[in-house]
Amino acid sequence: MRLDTSGLESHAPLFGESSGFLDGVSAPPSFEVPTTNDYEMDLSMAMGYLDFDGFQKEAIQMVKPAKGTTTLAFIFKDGVMVAADSRASMGGYISSQSVKKIIEINPYMLGTMAGGAADCQFWHRNLGIKCRLHELANKRRISVTGASKLLANILYSYRGMGLSVGTMIAGWDETGPGLYYVDSEGGRLKGMRFSVGSGSPYAYGVLDDGYRYDMSVEEAAELARRAIYHATFRDGASGGVASVYHVGANGWKKLSGDDVGELHYLYYPVVAGAVEQEMVEVAAH
Repeated sequence: MRLDTSGLESHAPLFGESSGFLDGVSAPPSFEVPTTNDYEMDLSMAMGYLDFDGFQKEAIQMVKPAKGTTTLAFIFKDGVMVAADSRASMGGYISSQSVKKIIEINPYMLGTMAGGAADCQFWHRNLGIKCRLHELANKRRISVTGASKLLANILYSYRGMGLSVGTMIAGWDETGPGLYYVDSEGGRLKGMRFSVGSGSPYAYGVLDDGYRYDMSVEEAAELARRAIYHATFRDGASGGVASVYHVGANGWKKLSGDDVGELHYLYYPVVAGAVEQEMVEVAAH
């Protein structure tokens, strides 16, 4: 393809008359323009790049890292039991075994982390600030219902912007124990027991089998610890330390933090097997 630039000549004659003093100047040369596939792009494909919402969704999925965790919480007669593992993963790699996934929002309220570590940590800190400001302004602690709604409203306003948050807000207020699930789409659910993360199906199996409302604190703590352990045993993205917290009328208290590698020998003790056949060396006489 040859590009004609004669129409761009700065000395083109006006009104069809020749300019005498420019007659000796040669016309600008034409040159070859390389042909590429971009010039042959279909119009429908070109219009597809103008779909910003679709492009944004594809971009988020492209850079979205594989991640995993196991967190759980349930209400029983003496309050709320909250437990989580401590492993952070980056795709197929373990990036940390000591992440604190249970965050203290105030002395009577806890939040759990699942999803993007930075998103969860930042917005839980932000929620803690807003809860403290509410307490100073109203001379009373914010309810678990109010705190979870506050977080859900904030996350809803950032929908489609790439946040990855799946959290539980557990606490004790004037009405007693409260437990809510909140995610980065702005969803909010009230319930008696939740488990969030890649290991949650395994944790739910243990919780649904052993849960009773009238458990003691010790029984509830053991159930939570056992559910986290079994999730870490089956889910490769969960592991590290199983931390267990109890939220009661006097606030939250950490009950235990056990390495899941040591818990394995508690739930699966090594049993000496019977020797099927023993070879004995016979001395020659």
